[in-house]
Amino acid sequence: MAESRDGFEMPTMTDGAAADAARPSATDLSRGTNQTGVRLYNERLVLSLIRKHGSLPKAEIARQTGLSPQTITVIMRQLERDGLVVKRDRRRGKVGQPSVPFALNPDGAYSVGLKIGRRSCDLVLLDLVGTVRDFIHGPFDYPTPAAIAAFVDRGIRQLVARLGDGDAGRIAGLGIAAPFELRSWLQQVGAPRDVLDHWRTFDIAREIGRICPWPVTLCNDATAACGAELVLGNPGQYLDFLYVFVGSFAGGGIVLNGSLYPGRDGNAGAIGSMPITTAGNDGMPMMQQLIRHASIYVLQNRLAEAGRDPSVLWLSPGDWGDLGEILNNWIDEAGDSLALAAVTATSVLDFEAIVIDGAFPTAIRARIVERVAARVERFDRQGLSPAKIVEGSVGTTARAVGGACLPLLAHFTRDSNLLFKETT
Repeated sequence: MAESRDGFEMPTMTDGAAADAARPSATDLSRGTNQTGVRLYNERLVLSLIRKHGSLPKAEIARQTGLSPQTITVIMRQLERDGLVVKRDRRRGKVGQPSVPFALNPDGAYSVGLKIGRRSCDLVLLDLVGTVRDFIHGPFDYPTPAAIAAFVDRGIRQLVARLGDGDAGRIAGLGIAAPFELRSWLQQVGAPRDVLDHWRTFDIAREIGRICPWPVTLCNDATAACGAELVLGNPGQYLDFLYVFVGSFAGGGIVLNGSLYPGRDGNAGAIGSMPITTAGNDGMPMMQQLIRHASIYVLQNRLAEAGRDPSVLWLSPGDWGDLGEILNNWIDEAGDSLALAAVTATSVLDFEAIVIDGAFPTAIRARIVERVAARVERFDRQGLSPAKIVEGSVGTTARAVGGACLPLLAHFTRDSNLLFKETT
């Protein structure tokens, strides 16, 4: 049984039906790249397998899908006509005729991701295989609805102009990665009261949908980053993992059985709100949320208090330079807090791994992961399954890239767990 866009089970298309539906016709990109096109289940299944393996010959696709060679032939012919797959050089095996593997065509489709953060916005253009083709970064002191709309309008025009009119017609949609209840956290970064009031009535997805000509999908920013790690990273091939993204505020996502698990309200893995025990000013234990110890805004505030300019944290996320003991102390505090959260999480679900990424240089990420792994070893974990503490592989752009993954996954894979609120 397959799963529909609404989460209900639907029967897998039979060989005959698939052959009829996939019968060659004039190339029609709208079948999978506009507001109404949704690809046939078996085509999406084939595209998913090719994405997973890099390239596959038709015989192997037939074997893995259980569809007949004739059905696979007509499906591949249609996908090739649509420009979604390309043939690679023949492979010569030990027995039989040389096989021709098929791979995804990077230029077959594109998508745009928008990350809305507390200190910056990013627009990213992704191709069908997940390569970043273009990237626009816009830093600010705090986000305002007007500034976001202007950035998106200007950025979309730039992306389309650079891509060219012909290829721009292959853009499948725009995915927005933004913190849920953004206004609730803006006070922490110094946003004035009138900005907070504007965010109370600003519908991000609806307003962005008025600006761009493609379908708009919205999801939590940390969940989107988790989706990017699952689809484009995850070198350990973990099927069950907790993902943590340390941005201005810490957040996360959950992967179960190889699929992103967004939760009932799209907020699963909200690890930043997890309560942890810390020592108060009087030395007595107190309860606080993880977000107050493992977030970059904490480091920002401490730099400002010490008379240092904290803007390097969001203006240059790939290279923070030498921030001295303030940075060292924050890494220790963030690592200790994340270690407690990791052990707590594994007592609820026996994750294979805890994957940690963030909006910081890779050297900082490595130090935090090292600290977490060392601290986890000090806990009494009797009765808990061990989980590996590993680095994420997408990095600073994970939220924007994750947003861009959403339209591609919605149109070109069989995984419906990444289909969120489509607004246009």
